[in-house]
Amino acid sequence: MTRLDQLQSRLTATLSPVVCELHDDSAAHAGHAGAASGGGHYNLKIISHQFEGLNRISRHRLVYDAIGDMMHTEVHALAIVALAPSEIPT
Repeated sequence: MTRLDQLQSRLTATLSPVVCELHDDSAAHAGHAGAASGGGHYNLKIISHQFEGLNRISRHRLVYDAIGDMMHTEVHALAIVALAPSEIPT
């Protein structure tokens, strides 16, 4: 299982998202000092009912909790857009 698959799996299992778009942007950061540790750079757009009524910081905490120890070893940078379904225009 790839690192991207592991992240996706943890996010899906923990947050049951309606949408979970996770992109690996590590190649764009090659040579960056943080990339030397082997941690990747990722962009995440996640929509989950669990985010209803929560502020941005609380939503980000839920994401960080979902990926757990990977945040300190496998992930160097994670850009997060976390929304509740009610925030998506119809």
